[in-house]
Amino acid sequence: MTTRLRVIFGVGTLLFLVVSPVHGSDNATTPLVLWHGMGDSCCNPLSMGAIKKRIEGAIPGIDVLSLMIGKTVIQDTENGFFMDVNEQVAMVCSQLSQDPKLKSGYNAMGFSQGGQFLRAVAQRCPSPPMKTLISIGGQQQGVYGLPRCPGESSVICDWIRKKLNSGAYTDVVQKHLVQAQYWHDPLNDDLYKKHSLFLADINQERVVNETYKKNLQMLDKFVMVKFLQDTVVDPVDTEWFGFLKTGQAKETETLQESVLYKEDRLGLAAMEAAGKLHFLATEGDHLQFTEKWFNENLLPYLR
Repeated sequence: MTTRLRVIFGVGTLLFLVVSPVHGSDNATTPLVLWHGMGDSCCNPLSMGAIKKRIEGAIPGIDVLSLMIGKTVIQDTENGFFMDVNEQVAMVCSQLSQDPKLKSGYNAMGFSQGGQFLRAVAQRCPSPPMKTLISIGGQQQGVYGLPRCPGESSVICDWIRKKLNSGAYTDVVQKHLVQAQYWHDPLNDDLYKKHSLFLADINQERVVNETYKKNLQMLDKFVMVKFLQDTVVDPVDTEWFGFLKTGQAKETETLQESVLYKEDRLGLAAMEAAGKLHFLATEGDHLQFTEKWFNENLLPYLR
């Protein structure tokens, strides 16, 4: 049996090898919603399709919905690069609200950018209720760099970098490039706060939306996983809701050191005081973890 579970999905594709069944589970399990990362799709048999299959095998009776953003797998993959994130979130909210299996609540697991997208779902769409949110390598405070885009041989990665470097906050780039919508430039904080269509909104950068704050605090648990040798996400601190200090691009601060936390603009300080924030770390590059680590650290949140 393979004991190393290698995930090869950057903000993108993954290979999930083997998960052993979790014995003692029953059919009264909470459904699970999965959202993939950039460059991946809902149903790739070597990535999210395998994740879905393995979790279903590990937890008997669980219903797993792997989100498809679009009508086909190709559209799903393309939309991870080019579809307005706010439209994606609205589409998912509509889909979840119409699913009878989720009416009593569900858990959510987001891979890479899927982590912050699912947080937006929790903040904007409280019905059906999300119970536990697991963000695996999610960029909760955005990124300021794209050091290893999935598919380096593709011209799309170079094109994305050029657009982000030349005009991430222009209207056309914000509207049509997903990664621009969570691009967080600490050297141009005013531009970010004014023009970011997605991240600045869900992170309460302009105004405090009390509904967002209330809805996020309805979570039972918010789990954030950081990869200690991550070469894809920059800065890696964003996976635990930390980021670069404003006005420079070298020194980072933790979530607890940030204005967002100190002013409790999103309710995260209250959630931590209530024991709802869980910070997990694992050795390895972006979305690479062992089968043993996944079984011991993440599967218990789904039972």
